[in-house]
Amino acid sequence: MASSRRARHAGPPDGGWGWMIVAGCFLVTICTRAVTRCISIFFVEFQAYFGQDYARTAWIHSIVDCATMLCAPLGSLISNHVSCQVGIILGGLLASTGLILSSFATSLEHLYLSLGVLTGLGFALCYSPAIAMVGKYFNKRKALAYGIAMSGSGIGTFILAPVVQLLIEQFSWRGALLILGGFVLNLCVCGALMRPIALKEDHKTAPEYLEQDYALKAQKRDLKRMSICSPLIKVWSHECLCYCSWKEYDFLLMPDFMVLAVSILFMAYGCSPLFVYLVPYALSVGVSHHQAAFLMSILGVIDIIGNITFGWLTDRRCLKKHRHFCYLFAVGMDGLCCLFLPVLQNFPLLVPFSFTFGYFDGAYVTLIPVVTADVVGTSSLSSALGVVYFLHAIPYLVSPPVAGWLVDTTGSYTASFLLCGFSMIFSSMLLCFARLAKKIKRAQLRSLTSDTGTKQHIWTNGAIAYSVTAELDQKNFEFLASDTNSYSNR
Repeated sequence: MASSRRARHAGPPDGGWGWMIVAGCFLVTICTRAVTRCISIFFVEFQAYFGQDYARTAWIHSIVDCATMLCAPLGSLISNHVSCQVGIILGGLLASTGLILSSFATSLEHLYLSLGVLTGLGFALCYSPAIAMVGKYFNKRKALAYGIAMSGSGIGTFILAPVVQLLIEQFSWRGALLILGGFVLNLCVCGALMRPIALKEDHKTAPEYLEQDYALKAQKRDLKRMSICSPLIKVWSHECLCYCSWKEYDFLLMPDFMVLAVSILFMAYGCSPLFVYLVPYALSVGVSHHQAAFLMSILGVIDIIGNITFGWLTDRRCLKKHRHFCYLFAVGMDGLCCLFLPVLQNFPLLVPFSFTFGYFDGAYVTLIPVVTADVVGTSSLSSALGVVYFLHAIPYLVSPPVAGWLVDTTGSYTASFLLCGFSMIFSSMLLCFARLAKKIKRAQLRSLTSDTGTKQHIWTNGAIAYSVTAELDQKNFEFLASDTNSYSNR
């Protein structure tokens, strides 16, 4: 009911407090996605301390990513029905608790639960609601706003990667996790910035709609005499749940969203292992620890440029109608980078790879919420983003351990990187063919519509001609009948 008291805006303000929302989302991406990427720097430390192989150690990173994306609909649900501010503050507390508990870990299983499940759940409550809030405040400059907000992932990676490496050297991995736990508490500050906004295009919420409806029925039936625990409450709760489920997730039946969802599954499978194995791969080809961390920093800072420049470019008139093709082009380029990675076996060659992969990674990450908003609309964006990030969960969970198993089995990273590259290229091609098929079908429908319109025009003219002819025949018949009667009277 509090949302009904807010002033409704005719449309997104495209500025004002919206820039504070962008700043808050920027900090959220630093504290969630950048911290998740930097967990790969702990990979070698965990492997050496616990004496485990690649596959078992990779589960830590995959569980964090999986929990973050798997619980994304929960973050959207809390944001829609309670408050975006409450969801992000609660997520910050959970994520910080998970990192602090991870600093006391005595086994990989302990890290699976604390660093994987608990921290990932906290990140889930923060990530998708913060991104959806940017879409509420911006329309004309939506891609640019998302570019700035999502660049927090690259900036955070650029800054945190060497800092985390330094913290590990100075305080061991336990001390580094403890400090990261305190840093992640800044999510609570980000949550305080997320001021809700009510747009006229948004539909009424289910509780308001049903409460008004049943209040009228209650007055007519004089339900004041009945007990508080009347069957009305059961009916209200049942219909409220059905209404919420249908109105919030009816976009799941849209063909465009289905194709986007399938393509995201393959894209998520291909992009996740690289952030886990780039540092170990660099170390395996003779790159030093500081240079390997520097590769992550390069990837992060170029990621920022990709976020902002691609966001700005796709807001231009010439590209605004082709955001889907810009998205699939960026995904396809990242796939090609993964295919060429096995032949890059020294630091000078890995630096251009970090530049290229980082730029296009930032490009498509920026366009994910923009393309989703173009498909489902602003009113369903929060729920749709929850589903989109939920679809990342299984690939994020499976792909790093599968890549680690391939490394353990084959003794090299070639098979893992080739699988990632082909997966991302398939994702891009799938979306490309779907868009082309839609254009061909639309052209066929237009031609059929034009033919049908011509036939309808001819039929209508024929009907008019027929009716006019019938009317003239009727008048002639009446004229002849009158002549006959007059002749007989004579």
